[in-house]
Amino acid sequence: MTSATGRTALELRGVTKRFGTATALDGASLVVRAGTLHAVLGENGAGKTTLMRVAFGMLRPDAGEILVEGTPRRLTSPADAIAAGVGMVHQHFTIVPAMTVAENVALGGRGRYDAAAAAARVRAVAERTGLALDPAAVAGSLGVAAQQRLEIVKALARDARTLILDEPTAVLTPAESRELLGWLRTFVDDGHTVVLVTHRLRDALAFADDVTVLRRGRTAGALGTADATEARLAELVLGEPPPPPAPRGAAAPGAVVARAVGLRVVDARGVERVRGATLEVRAGEILGLAAVEGAGQHELLRALAGRTAASAGTLERPERAGFIPEDRHRDALLLDASLTENVALHGAGARRGLVPWRALGRRTADLLARFDVRAPGPRASARSLSGGNQQKLVVARELAADATPPPLLVAENPTRGLDVRATAAVHERLRAARDAGAAVVVHSTDLDEVLALADRVVAMYGGRVTDVPADREAVGRAMLGLDADPQLDRADRV
Repeated sequence: MTSATGRTALELRGVTKRFGTATALDGASLVVRAGTLHAVLGENGAGKTTLMRVAFGMLRPDAGEILVEGTPRRLTSPADAIAAGVGMVHQHFTIVPAMTVAENVALGGRGRYDAAAAAARVRAVAERTGLALDPAAVAGSLGVAAQQRLEIVKALARDARTLILDEPTAVLTPAESRELLGWLRTFVDDGHTVVLVTHRLRDALAFADDVTVLRRGRTAGALGTADATEARLAELVLGEPPPPPAPRGAAAPGAVVARAVGLRVVDARGVERVRGATLEVRAGEILGLAAVEGAGQHELLRALAGRTAASAGTLERPERAGFIPEDRHRDALLLDASLTENVALHGAGARRGLVPWRALGRRTADLLARFDVRAPGPRASARSLSGGNQQKLVVARELAADATPPPLLVAENPTRGLDVRATAAVHERLRAARDAGAAVVVHSTDLDEVLALADRVVAMYGGRVTDVPADREAVGRAMLGLDADPQLDRADRV
């Protein structure tokens, strides 16, 4: 870990920020030592992203002071922050998909665009930092991890000395997350400064030098990771000792609710992702689907939920199914619509063409309270919520829209981006749906989460599904295809 430098890279003192009658930050403070990796923790809606947007000049505080490298600054725009040596990688990427890597890096710069100079700049930053990128590649064709590397290169190409990353691992697989965090640690050890916004306590303990915890817009604590424990950080985040894990409960599987036999599904590009998958899901059980990225799990889950048609094979599923998708912005929310309108997407209960908006508003308010979705009210836009609260809204809509759960519930990374308390609440709701008789299918990139939730586990590799014991080693081998029959792959290539 980096030793104390005695210098301050970034400091925010007594920052207050209000949005109408809602107070997002209430005198919050942050001190980041130069040459360190500083983690910012907090529950969803605690004010983490708002504080970082103030530090990057995206939001003007109603009160408080900002110091960059010890000098008071008035940051009225991101351009001011960039000029002061502060860069930011946002949770939701800001790249232009149709442009090349070099064009994205040059975008927003001054002067006339010089393609050769832009490409040389990308190569120079990539070589210096070890972030491999092809300047000529079209940004939209890159994978998620490569798009994130592009966002980092954009910031570093503008000579950022302090780099802020807002929930960078929320969109990454576990392997990609470890790679990114390892790179950040090396980057800091080379003398740079990083502010890492995260909800993952273990990542903060493993990679950060210092931690600041926000709770309901205020600074709840600041300490070095050498003096911290996971239990201590959890208590600071929650404001109380973390509750013990909820009892797992026993499944009582009933009739088959969904069955796939020899199922084949192609993706939007015409590539076959599900290749002869066979499985069944029963009422009153949670089926855990374990898979590494690219195994075909996304297409299989969407087919089970009725969102994608099969190209071959048979699929029996109930007409009504709940679906918690992986990408809430693309598949679950209308960001500029109100929370009430988003809840109405599940079924507005219209009669004679009239939507009962008052009743829907009351129902939305009830969901916000029951699922602890922190929002000004039902009329707020979905875009105004933090990422974690957006996810809680989606979960609330799917799991509490009716007195009884749907016969089939498909959940893909349902706790991605959620804090400790919200994750526990989602797990409880999924188990409650199972206990009420629903057939629940859960996929998570976190294998520990799959094993903790599932009554039965299947693994997916190469587009096929295999029943496996709920044992870490057995599931891991099946996910990597170590026990797969090579004859099947050869047959598909013929």
